[in-house]
Amino acid sequence: MKTLKHFFLTIVLFLLISNVSAQEIPSYYKVGVLKGSMQDAKTKVSNALKAKNFKIFGSYSPAGNPSYKVICFTRNDIYGITLIGKDQRVLASMQKVALRKTATGIEVSLLNPEYIFNAYLRDKITPYEAKLQKITSDIKEALKPVGDDFTPFGGSLSKKELRKYHYMMAMPYFDDPVELKTFSSFEEGARIIENNLAAKKGNTLKVYSLRFNKSKIAVYGVGLLNKEEGEAYFLPKIGDSHIAALPYEILLLGNKALMLHGKYRLALHWPELTMSQFMKISSTPGDIEDMMEALCEQ
Repeated sequence: MKTLKHFFLTIVLFLLISNVSAQEIPSYYKVGVLKGSMQDAKTKVSNALKAKNFKIFGSYSPAGNPSYKVICFTRNDIYGITLIGKDQRVLASMQKVALRKTATGIEVSLLNPEYIFNAYLRDKITPYEAKLQKITSDIKEALKPVGDDFTPFGGSLSKKELRKYHYMMAMPYFDDPVELKTFSSFEEGARIIENNLAAKKGNTLKVYSLRFNKSKIAVYGVGLLNKEEGEAYFLPKIGDSHIAALPYEILLLGNKALMLHGKYRLALHWPELTMSQFMKISSTPGDIEDMMEALCEQ
């Protein structure tokens, strides 16, 4: 009887653990709706984040649309963790809040930090989970003066799915980044990319830069303002409520410039995307790669 009781207890414990691991993590939260101008909303969100020691690194209007605004921010403890592998995991450093003007006001949304931490840190996340959960809680707490809805939207995935995310067979994984250019040095790469961004080459916009000179790593948030091939082309086709997914990034690791493959990054940030929707932007991953490659050319 005792053995049978232990057996059932083991089964119950297994089911509880399985249920926790299978719990889905939303990709986005609707924080709330603000009245007033876009500038007022941006100021309120920025001040709320700064009050909790988050630093604003940049903001912009995706697709050049004044009805959109994305605010990019981070904190030392975030990139203190995301730099662990000195690889593309550092892309989880930058957090994003979006403002989108609607008929009822300015909708404030958050790209869920927990979603991105699991997708990008993957097998390295376990020792840092408690700290990362605290960071996510701090961001939500910081945004409470803006709104406390935190209604999930945009689709969700389990931890297991995020850490091994793969849209479908023959599609790239997180560990399949696109190599854009190999430079003679980190310094040369940074100079060329920053000069091209300053010149707004290819109708791009430097939204932010995050440089770690000692580690020879830099992340550049790049607005894609080309109306035929950039954000204005693909956002209407896959959904503008997900603008907190933007901007896209160039990652400079040592002397190599990389980017996450569009077929991975777009699918991850639009997890409800159907194959028919994806086919409508079939040229977009290649178009983004071309724009990013151009930013790496002398």
